[in-house]
Amino acid sequence: MLKGLEKTGVLMGALILVATFALPFIVVKPNRILQGQGRSLIEALPSVSGIALAAAMVIVAVCLLIRLPPLARLAIATAGLLAAILALGGAAHAGLPPSNTYARVSPGSGFWLLLFSLSLTLVDVIARLRLSPAARLVLLVIAAAVIGGIFGSGILADISVIKEYANRSDAFWAEMSRHAMLALGSMLVAFLIGLPLGVISHRISWLRAAALNTLNILQTIPSIALFGLLILPLGWVAAHIPGAAAIGISGIGTAPAFVALVLYSLLPVVANTVAGLENVPREANDAARGAGMTDLQRLVSIEFPLTFPSLLAAIRIVLIQNIGMATIAALIGGGGMGVFVFQGLGQSAMDLVLLGALPTVAMSFVAAIVLDALVDFSRAPGSEVRAT
Repeated sequence: MLKGLEKTGVLMGALILVATFALPFIVVKPNRILQGQGRSLIEALPSVSGIALAAAMVIVAVCLLIRLPPLARLAIATAGLLAAILALGGAAHAGLPPSNTYARVSPGSGFWLLLFSLSLTLVDVIARLRLSPAARLVLLVIAAAVIGGIFGSGILADISVIKEYANRSDAFWAEMSRHAMLALGSMLVAFLIGLPLGVISHRISWLRAAALNTLNILQTIPSIALFGLLILPLGWVAAHIPGAAAIGISGIGTAPAFVALVLYSLLPVVANTVAGLENVPREANDAARGAGMTDLQRLVSIEFPLTFPSLLAAIRIVLIQNIGMATIAALIGGGGMGVFVFQGLGQSAMDLVLLGALPTVAMSFVAAIVLDALVDFSRAPGSEVRAT
C-alpha cells in the first residue's frame, strides 16, 4: 500500500463507490408492504443531478483515500453525508408516481451503506481529534440542530418512514414517552436499590460475593424469558393484594417490563459501586478518620465524591442497556418504541420497523455521547474531591 494512502480511507472509499454504483439508492414500492424496484443513485435523481452527485461521491471517496488533516476529512465526510441525505429526499419526491397515494419510496441498500461508511468516517475522525468533553457536547448539539432542521424543512417528507410517522405522530410521541419512562425510571429505581446494596457489599465481603453472583445469574436470563417469568407473580400480586392493581401492577403491561429492567440494571450499579469504593485511596480515609469523621460522614463527604466517575459509568451502562431492552417490553404490552417494531414485523412493513428502531438507536447514541462526556468531566484534573 502506498505511504500516502489512509488505511481506513481505503475501506471507506471502496464502500462509498460500491454504494454509489452497484447498489440501489432508493426502492420504489407500489404500497407500504409489497416489494419494490431498486434504482441506483444516477437513476434515482432527475436530469443530470444523479450524475453530478455520483461524481461528487467519487471525489469524496478519493479524498478519503489520501492522508489529509483531520479537519479536512471531517468537512469532506460531513459534506458527503449531507449530500446523501438531501439526495434521498429529492429522489423520493422524483420517484413517487403522480397522484398515487399508495406508492412508497424507501431508502435502498446503497443509501444505508453510504450512511454507514460516511458516519463511520466521521466517528473515526472525531476520535482522532481527541476533542474535549465540552467540544463533543457542542458538536452533538450542532448535529442535532442540523438533523432537526433537515426533518423540519420537509425535504424528507416523501420518504416512506416519514409517511409512517405522519400517520402515527400522536402514537409515536406517546410510545416515545413510555419508552423513556421505562428506561429512565428503571435506572432510577435500580440506583435507589443498588447503591445501598453496593455500599453494604463493600463493607461485608461474604455479602459481596453472594450479591454479585446472584445478579450475575440474573444477567444470564434472556430478557424475554425474564419478562415471561414475572407475569405470574405480578399477576398474583395484582389479584390478591388490595390496591396493587390500582397503582398499575399487573401480570402483563408496563409492570413486569419495569421490574425486569430494574433487575437487569442492578449488576452494573452494585459492581461499579463496589469497584469505586475499593479504589478510594486509603490515605483519604485515614485523613478523614484522623479528622474525627464518622463512617457516614466519610461515605458522604469522601468516598461518594471519589466514586462519582464510577457511578457515572454505571449510569451510562444501565441507560444504554435499558433503552435497547425496553423495545422488547412491547411483546408483553409494556409499550415503547417496540410497538412499531413488532407491528412492522407482523405486517411485513419494514418502514414501520424503522420508525421504532431508528429513534431507539438515536436515543442510545445521544445517551452514550452525553454520559461519556460527563464521565470525562468527572475524571478531569481538579474535579476530584480531596480529604482535608
